[in-house]
Amino acid sequence: MGKDVSGEPWYVISETRSLETPALIIYYDRLLANIRRLKKMVGDDSRIRPHVKTSKMPDVCRLLQQHYITRFKCATIAEAEMLAQLNASDVLLAYPLIGPDLDRWLQLVQRYPNTVFSCLVSNLINAELINKRALSAKIQLRIFIDIDAGMHRTGIGVEKVAGLYQSLKKMRGLEVVGLHVYDGHLKITDPLQRQRQSDLLFAPIEALRNKLSEKDHAPLKLVIGGSPSFSTHIKRTDSELSPGTFVFWDMGYEAAFPDLPFEPAALVITRVIDVLDNGTCTLDLGTKSVASEMPFPRVKFLNYPDLRAVFQSEEHLNVRMMDGSRDRLPEIGEVLYGVPYHICPTVALYDYGWVVTEGRVTDQWQVQARKRKINF
Repeated sequence: MGKDVSGEPWYVISETRSLETPALIIYYDRLLANIRRLKKMVGDDSRIRPHVKTSKMPDVCRLLQQHYITRFKCATIAEAEMLAQLNASDVLLAYPLIGPDLDRWLQLVQRYPNTVFSCLVSNLINAELINKRALSAKIQLRIFIDIDAGMHRTGIGVEKVAGLYQSLKKMRGLEVVGLHVYDGHLKITDPLQRQRQSDLLFAPIEALRNKLSEKDHAPLKLVIGGSPSFSTHIKRTDSELSPGTFVFWDMGYEAAFPDLPFEPAALVITRVIDVLDNGTCTLDLGTKSVASEMPFPRVKFLNYPDLRAVFQSEEHLNVRMMDGSRDRLPEIGEVLYGVPYHICPTVALYDYGWVVTEGRVTDQWQVQARKRKINF
């Protein structure tokens, strides 16, 4: 993965004695390069609506704003509030508003009038409740209709959208501004096959949007595409793209999508805390420190690529060398640099990340929106 100007591998930190482990490390130059790569791919900053669930960091969002990216997507009210505090111009909450979250949302919208907020609706039950509360608050809430295009997580089927749309148009507390599609199930490694599947998925959505827009003489916005699929929508110039993982990237996406140009910009560092007689060593990288929702491997160590995980508990990760490896086991106290296979939930396990520039720790960034609640 390259070396820096000193001849060291790009990830090596020159002084680690004061760094407690496990720790989240952010490589500033690589983060910046990933943002620039996305901008170059899309070619139009106004079409980029990054999902902030990956970083949850005000400093990362400020960096995006400095690169003329002003629209954002998020999954929690805390993330939305973080963005509003940064004077983000446009924020879409891509998660259903249920229970007390609806009250929190109304308070947030009223508190930050300079930010344009939108939320999702995919059924009449929720829509009627949101409409009722909006009318009581004497405001009109902007909404996107959430379409289930095959992932089957949330949303309404394409064939039912027109009926829901007509019902929503009658609700005075709601303003339908667009359609939202998350096609996260398009995880096809081959880019040509991924594009073909995306085109098949998109055709009925495009026809639907054209039909609804023509009927009301008002073009509907379209927000579509996560990190695996956004590249398949780049030529659909009347859509907004919402990748999130691109800022930090991870080993899972790097392995699955070699055609995408992003590089890991966030690692976890860990230390060896014990070496056992059975040929394994123990790291201070438990399930509280790296995403653990998937089977092993959960992290790849750049300076010890032949290490494989054999056991993990809350505070410990036991590893051993792969059969046939000629490498030695790392020693007690040695620092290992790991690329998580899933960076988004890994970041959420840390209160802050250490920023590294040219091999030196230069800053500390708060993971503010890992909280479920900031003020609202």
